[in-house]
Amino acid sequence: MSVTQPLLQAQAGVEVEGSRLDAFLAIGPGVRSRNVAQKMITNDQVTVNGGVCNKKQLLVLGDLVEYRAPAQEVLTVEAEELPLDVVYEDDQVIVVDKAAGMVVHPGADNYTGTLVNALLARTRLASPGAPLRPGIVHRLDKGTSGLLVAAKTEAAYFSLVDQLKERRVGREYLALVEGGFDDETGRIEAPIRRSPHDRRMMDVGGHGA
Repeated sequence: MSVTQPLLQAQAGVEVEGSRLDAFLAIGPGVRSRNVAQKMITNDQVTVNGGVCNKKQLLVLGDLVEYRAPAQEVLTVEAEELPLDVVYEDDQVIVVDKAAGMVVHPGADNYTGTLVNALLARTRLASPGAPLRPGIVHRLDKGTSGLLVAAKTEAAYFSLVDQLKERRVGREYLALVEGGFDDETGRIEAPIRRSPHDRRMMDVGGHGA
């Protein structure tokens, strides 16, 4: 069905922090391409925190993006009965052990079989985040397994965003490496930033690198 979409809102969570605005919009309902997203921004159909913006603008955690997409089919996330390893759940949040190989949320050419699809089949999710990422405030790469917390209410969503922004929530990663090492234990300290060459990747750089 072709309809004119209402004004939509999406708040930037940790999983999109540092992403370009046009890339963020490209996976939104009614947009689905960076070309369309860029035209919307150029035509002043998009605001960030109520103000003007540009297509190359990098999102900051907590940014509120508002837009009205062109008239076309509205894309929604469908619930799917998929295997889900729940390790904790209450009225506010749900914590799952995401399996390696599972994508966290729908995106371009990948609208089904994600963790969000599976979560929606089990419970409600908060809606303040990006339209295709309800309840998601942080993510794990497709090939990474581990615990992921999703918000079931708006209060929980905004609380988690604030806690992550203020570094009150800690995250630990275990990586398997190959090679020869002289010491059995050690510590590597280096600044990590979003790659200036590929915004989807992280690298070591910036001050102190």
